[in-house]
Amino acid sequence: MPYSLGLTLYNLSARRSAPSARDWPARPAGRVVWLHAASVEGAVAMAELARRVIAEDGHPVLLTAPGCPVGPVGTTGMEPPADNPAEVRAFLDHWRPEAVVMAEGELRPALVAAVLERRIPLALVNARVPGVLRDRKGWWPGLLRGLLSQVPHVWTVDETAARAFRKAGAQPGAVAVAGRMEEGSAVLPAAETDRLALAGLIGTRPVWLAVDVPEAEEMAVIEAHRAGLRLAHRLLLILVPQDATRTDALVARLTEGEGWSVARRALDEDPEPETEVYVVNGPDEYGLWYRLSPITFLGGSLSGAGCQRNPLEPAALGSAIIHGPRPGVHGTIFGRLGAALAARSVASGPDLTEALGDLLSPDRAARLAQAAWGVASDGAEVTDRVVGLLRRMLGEDG
Repeated sequence: MPYSLGLTLYNLSARRSAPSARDWPARPAGRVVWLHAASVEGAVAMAELARRVIAEDGHPVLLTAPGCPVGPVGTTGMEPPADNPAEVRAFLDHWRPEAVVMAEGELRPALVAAVLERRIPLALVNARVPGVLRDRKGWWPGLLRGLLSQVPHVWTVDETAARAFRKAGAQPGAVAVAGRMEEGSAVLPAAETDRLALAGLIGTRPVWLAVDVPEAEEMAVIEAHRAGLRLAHRLLLILVPQDATRTDALVARLTEGEGWSVARRALDEDPEPETEVYVVNGPDEYGLWYRLSPITFLGGSLSGAGCQRNPLEPAALGSAIIHGPRPGVHGTIFGRLGAALAARSVASGPDLTEALGDLLSPDRAARLAQAAWGVASDGAEVTDRVVGLLRRMLGEDG
């Protein structure tokens, strides 16, 4: 093989790796489809592909990515095997996948070589940048070029990525610009009876939402709300603390320390006409708050540890997004929102105040929300094509 020297050197570099415990789940019955992503973010799109494969074709799915990704029912999520011949061989012997789809473009050479050797149908999708496993540094002559030259399907997110893969060794006929895959429905559910009841109580009042707000950002949110009330005196803030155990202290600070009129959903209190801050908890009701709030600030992104919520959640439900400079694991999504002028980025508490004041104009919030919705709904057609490709790989396209 043209990459035999590079692969030999690569595999030799892994000989000192400790063997895994191999306490893998039992292989499900049926034609197992293996989906792999190189990152937590990449696993989001692959989880949507898994949902489609399970729902439409009934195949069990093995989904691997860093951090044991979670997929829909019917998916087994786990870390990928260590990239050395012994681990990969044991992994493939156990799971016996009938098709392998890898996302993003980072190749695991021992794995890809073994898949090719066993003639398991293989495709690269959502491909961005070609490369060898990031944590394996070394000189591997001809390795990437040799592996890519044998991959029959390389579907990239754009023409720039396509040129990079062709230059790195992929066969021109194998490379196609497919676009970016859908990242799953971010439309969170909500009880319609609750939505109607709260919408009736809120009426025509302007509303904004601050979700997963850490203690370090609480005062920035409150100061922004204070300034917002000067522009819209009936403005209601729906506040979701990141740490629910802080709710009592936060409410005491707002009411006793600063004189705010606060209602708490946990105590079955409603947002009355005089309520200025509505403090809510509960991970199951984000879909409700996004539906009620035309503006959402994503907590943790300003001065916290990073944004915890997927920004496509408010985007999919028509809420304009404000966020800080700390994207957490959602950097790629925030980048897409920024490129589409579909979110308002702020760097400080005063910036948050300014952004809120600007978006209290319904027209401006609507334009931002519409652009964000476009980003959230993008990629469904690409995922359709990948599902079709997978069926052809399995010989089920007829």
